[in-house]
Amino acid sequence: MADVDAHSLQTILTRDAALLQDTVREAGALARSMFRTELKTWTKGASSPVSEADIAVNDLLEARLRSATPDYGWLSEESADDSSRLSRRLTWIVDPIDGTRNYLGGHDEWCVSVALVEDAAPVLAAVFAPASDEFFFAARGQGTTLNGQAVRAAGGSTLDFSRVAGPKPMVERLHTSGGDIKLHPRIGSLALRLCRVADGVLDAAFAGGNSHDWDLAAADLIVQEADGRMSDLSGDPILYNRREVTHGVLVAAGRDRHASIVAHFRDRPLP
Repeated sequence: MADVDAHSLQTILTRDAALLQDTVREAGALARSMFRTELKTWTKGASSPVSEADIAVNDLLEARLRSATPDYGWLSEESADDSSRLSRRLTWIVDPIDGTRNYLGGHDEWCVSVALVEDAAPVLAAVFAPASDEFFFAARGQGTTLNGQAVRAAGGSTLDFSRVAGPKPMVERLHTSGGDIKLHPRIGSLALRLCRVADGVLDAAFAGGNSHDWDLAAADLIVQEADGRMSDLSGDPILYNRREVTHGVLVAAGRDRHASIVAHFRDRPLP
């Protein structure tokens, strides 16, 4: 794979784009078939819920994607980490069900999120929210679509806080005129929260610390290809498929609004 030229790589990515879309749709259908049913659940780590649906969807994604692309790396929230991914030029980064708490609570805002990363940057991305039938797709240099229609992040640099989502204490640091602010209602799936920037529903979205590659990689490309930007608060791009897969505070917004937010935090850094 390291010796593949640019033309051959594009041919491979065209093939993988079709594979990704078909597989994520199939995974979403499986997740939906198990939604609002009696499921076995348990807790991973300190407080992360996991269900048999997460594992079933992960198993389907891994079976389909890895059998078709055996030379690629694999990083999933629900798979043991295999460090061989670090030496692969192309790696799948997967969250079988992003928003598991919402899923288990019977709420609609959850999704299947999958990206293909070349070196440290996503080149293909699909985020599918089966309960609302929203399918976001992006390929590097080809724009973002929602259910097949092109979408773009909202333009401008001002902020309507009712169109901003994220942890309120963080967002309040953007509010310099005093008084209370009313944010957009909480979106329990981080990937969907970020995708709402890509389709112009939100002006900006924040991720608090401790998000992971699988929460972010697909949404990152979807935002970028919709003429938005997603980065840490200093404006540096997010690097994926590294040994450390946890990230700090991040922001996504349209190009001009993102630049304004980054400038604001440059002058007023978080403690």
